[in-house]
Amino acid sequence: MKLSSDFFIDENVVDLAQQLLGKVLVTRIDGKITSGIISETEAYNGISDKASHAYGGRKTARTSTMYEKGGISYVYLCYGIHHLFNVVTGPKNNPQAILIRAIQPLEGKEEMMRRRKSKKLSTGGPGTLSQALGIGIQHNAISLCGPLIYIRDENIRVSPSSIAIGPRIGVDYAGEDALLPYRFLLTKDYTH
Repeated sequence: MKLSSDFFIDENVVDLAQQLLGKVLVTRIDGKITSGIISETEAYNGISDKASHAYGGRKTARTSTMYEKGGISYVYLCYGIHHLFNVVTGPKNNPQAILIRAIQPLEGKEEMMRRRKSKKLSTGGPGTLSQALGIGIQHNAISLCGPLIYIRDENIRVSPSSIAIGPRIGVDYAGEDALLPYRFLLTKDYTH
């Protein structure tokens, strides 16, 4: 079942980042369906989080998407080459987001390899994931309840013991906030 917009309004972005583990991210890009089980996320807690693009209330053309009501995509270009896909959460003007770092592929594996120009399927790492799913900057600020990109609940049960928790990757600039336990990784012991 496709997640409703209400799911994304929760103000606890750290909790939602864990709840997204085991959900299925689906894209329908250029008529091709690709999907995978969300297996790694990172929470970015808005204006109080030094690792967040919206830290201190920073609002730019790029980050304005984060200030919208939860349930839309926040896609941005990293290092000028990687498109990174985030889920905006919380109410309007509370700029929180969850970076989807990895999936376990389900549907459209051949298409994912074609998009990646690779004979080996890889969807670990946020740039690789976006490329495999066909997500680009043109998919910024679109509804995650619409036809192009959405998240399904397929009753995959994730127990707290199957979630590894640690600091986020690549946010050393955030000082002490770089050490926050806001990265969540799904281990193999879950039920489908």
